[in-house]
Amino acid sequence: MRSDTIDALQSYIRTTAANFRETERIGPFLATFTTGNDHMFLNYAIPDNGGKPTAQDVAKLTEAFRARGLTPRLEFLTEAAPEAEAVLVEGGYALERRIPLMVCPPGRVVGQPVPGGITLKTPVTPAELRLMIRAQTVAFGEPDPGEQAEPSSSQLNGETISVMAVTETGECVGGGVATAVLDGASEIAGIGVLDGYRQRGIAAALTEHLAREAHARGGESVFLTPGAGQAERVYGRVGFETVAECVHLSII
Repeated sequence: MRSDTIDALQSYIRTTAANFRETERIGPFLATFTTGNDHMFLNYAIPDNGGKPTAQDVAKLTEAFRARGLTPRLEFLTEAAPEAEAVLVEGGYALERRIPLMVCPPGRVVGQPVPGGITLKTPVTPAELRLMIRAQTVAFGEPDPGEQAEPSSSQLNGETISVMAVTETGECVGGGVATAVLDGASEIAGIGVLDGYRQRGIAAALTEHLAREAHARGGESVFLTPGAGQAERVYGRVGFETVAECVHLSII
C-alpha cells in the first residue's frame, strides 16, 4: 500500500485514540490515558509518522506510564514509524503481538448471508446498546458487566455505527461497531459473537453490514485489525485485504 495511505491511517488511529482521553506529548510520541480505567488496551502511546525516538524519549515515555500506575505500552503501524520499534526494544519494550491491518475500499465488499434465525439490528436505545455491549464483552472472554455496560456518547448519538445480532427470541448474541468517519477513514472493531453461535457466519455478516454503512457515510479506507484464530480468513471473505502490520509493544 502507498506510504501516504499508511500515514493517513496512522494519523487517524492517533487522532481517534486521543478522543475522551488525557494525552501527553513526549518527544515523538502521543501518550493516551483513560481516566478511571487502567486496562492496558485503553492506555497506550502512538509515535508520530516517521518518528525517530531517542533512548531518552523512550525512558520519559516509560516513566509517564509508571507514574500513573499503568503498563507502558504502544500500538502503531510499523510502516508509519519504521525506526521506532528497534529503539523501543532497546529501551526494554517487548513484543506482545503483530497484527495484520486489513482494508476494504468501496466496491470491494462481498455479500454475506445472514444465518437463519438471526436478524441484524441497529441498536438505538440505551437498553439495546447495553445488550450489545454485554454480548461483545462476554464474547471476548470478559466478565458480564451487567448494568455497568454504558454506551458511549458517540454510540448514543449515532456517530459510531453499531449493529447487533439478535435471535428470534430477542437475545443479543453478538455485535460490532465502526468508528465515525474521519478524513475518509473508519475502523471496524469489537466484532464479537457468543460461544454457541460461532462458526455460523454471524461475524462475517456483522462485518459486511458495518463496512457498507461506513462506505455509505464516506469511508474510503474502512479498516480493521483481526484477532487470533480464523478472524483474518473471515474478514477476507468479506472483502478485506491485509495491507500493513500493527505492532503492540509493552513493558510488563
